[in-house]
Amino acid sequence: MEQRILGRTGRTVSVVGLGTWQLGADWGDVREEDALAVLDAAVEEGVTFFDTADVYGDGRSEQLIGRYRRERPDAEIFVATKMGRRAEQLTENFVLDNFRAWNDRSRANLGVDTLDLVQLHCPPTAVYTSDEVFDALDTLVAEKRIAHYAVSVETCAEALAAIARPGVASVQIILNPFRLKPLEQVLPAAQAAGVGIIARVPLASGLLSGKYTRETVFAADDHRTYNRHGEAFDQGETFSGVDYETGLEAAAEFSALAPRGVTPAQTALRWIIQQPGVTSVIPGARSVAQARSNAEAGGLDALDGATLDAVRDLYDRRIRAQVHTRW
Repeated sequence: MEQRILGRTGRTVSVVGLGTWQLGADWGDVREEDALAVLDAAVEEGVTFFDTADVYGDGRSEQLIGRYRRERPDAEIFVATKMGRRAEQLTENFVLDNFRAWNDRSRANLGVDTLDLVQLHCPPTAVYTSDEVFDALDTLVAEKRIAHYAVSVETCAEALAAIARPGVASVQIILNPFRLKPLEQVLPAAQAAGVGIIARVPLASGLLSGKYTRETVFAADDHRTYNRHGEAFDQGETFSGVDYETGLEAAAEFSALAPRGVTPAQTALRWIIQQPGVTSVIPGARSVAQARSNAEAGGLDALDGATLDAVRDLYDRRIRAQVHTRW
C-alpha cells in the first residue's frame, strides 16, 4: 500500500484509509465482532489510516477503534477523529472549554493521552474566519491533548479558508467522480500550502458501486433513507447531493468505464487516488470483503486518459447542474 505524507502532520498514511461512520451503527446494526473484523481486514491489506468522529454511534466507533488498538498494539494506525457535532451548530459553541470536554471524551474512547488528529466536524461557515477558534485549537496542541488539528468541510469556499490557516494540517472534503469542483481550486491550493487532502464520500454513499437499483431499500435509520433532501444534515453528505434517480442512471454509465477485472467501486477509488493533491481516500466498509476490495484499489494501475475524459464528460452531462454551484 502506497503511503503519503498527511499534510502538515508530517506523518505518513495509506493512500486508501478506512472511514468508520458505518461501524458506529449509524447505517443500521453492526455487531461488534463484525466491526473489529473489518478493522483487522483493512490493516492486513496495508491500511494505516482510520477516520472516525465522536458522534459516530455516540462514540461507539471511537471505542471500537480504541479496543482494536489495545488488542493489536503491533498495528501502527494513525487515527483522525472529529469534534463539534455534540452541540448546537452555533459559532459561539466552538470554544476552548467545549473543545477540551469533547477531546477528553474522545481520548477516553480511543484510549490515548494525545489524539493523532482532530478535525472540526463540518462546523458553521463563520467558524473558519474566527481567530478565537484557531487560537483554541493551538492551545489544545500546546496542552498535548491533540497532536494536530484539521477541518472537515462541506464547501470549496470553506476548504480554501481553512487552507489559509497556518495550523491546519489537512482538509477533509467530498471528492468523487460525482463531485469534481474541488479539482479546480481546492486541490491546487492545498498542494501549494502543504495541506493534506482527505477524500470522503468517495463512492457517493454507495452509488458508484453500481449495486443499487430503484428497488433497493435502505434501513429506516440509514441516512440514505432519511437524509436524501438534507432533512438531518447537509444534503451533500448523502449520494453526494445527487438525486437518487439521476445517480442510478449516472452510476450505470460509470460502471461501464471500469477496466476489465476492476469493480466500479475500485475504479472510483482509483480515480480519486490519482488526482494531484489527494493524500488519502476513506471509503467505509461493512464487511471484511468490502474492506479488502477497497484496499486493493491502492495497488491498481492508474486509469488512462480516455477513462479520465469519460468521467469528466459523464459529470458534465449528468451531474454538474445539480451539485457544482452548491458545494
